[in-house]
Parts: sequence; C-alpha cells; structure tokens
Amino acid sequence: QVQLVESGGGLVQPGGSLRLSCAGSGSIRSINAMGWYRQTPGKERELVAGITSGGSTNYADSVKGRFIISRDNAKNTVYLQMNSLKPEDTAVYYCNAEVTRRGQWWSNEYWGQGTQVTVSS
Repeated sequence: QVQLVESGGGLVQPGGSLRLSCAGSGSIRSINAMGWYRQTPGKERELVAGITSGGSTNYADSVKGRFIISRDNAKNTVYLQMNSLKPEDTAVYYCNAEVTRRGQWWSNEYWGQGTQVTVSS
C-alpha cells in the first residue's frame, strides 16, 4: 500500500507564508510527477503546481512568483512554499503523485487526504 501524508496547513494572515509538505510511504519503487492541487466548495479541483522527477516545474498563473514547489526524492517528499498569501488562496490543498510500486512496472495516481489553508485577517 502507498500513502501520501500532508502537513503544514493552517491559518495565516494576508501577506504571510506557509510551507506544505507531503511525504510518501509504503511500497514505493519510484515516484514520477508530483503536484499540489487545491479545491474550494462548489469548485473543481485545480492544479497549483507540479514537478517532474527531474525537477521541471509548472505553476498556475495565479500563483506564479509567489509559490515554489520542490521535492526530495530520497525522502519521497514534495513541498510547496507559499509566500505573499492572499485570501483567494484559501482552500483545501491536496498532494498528488504518480507512484510505481515495488514489483510493478506501471504507475498509479495517489492523493493525500488534504490540508486546509485559510488566509484571513
């Protein structure tokens, strides 16, 4: 079994910063792309940032210049550094990863349980 466990969410004032972490554990052979998504009530889940196993990144236009995604392959962990936070960044943030399990050659998509980020004064 594979698990993705997120941490680092919480309440922050506008202009503040938070760092989210997502650690993969279990029967992991390798992790390909990893990413962060977010969702607010009544809206579709949207991609915030993604990173390949080689370190190439992409960002939603709304977070470019403010958020930074990174990963530690040795720890099967992806991070999201969120700076200059705005009230519209308030959402549940989900970690996503394409994982190849031990003994398999294909990958499956896994999701974390989500962590709430609230930006408010």
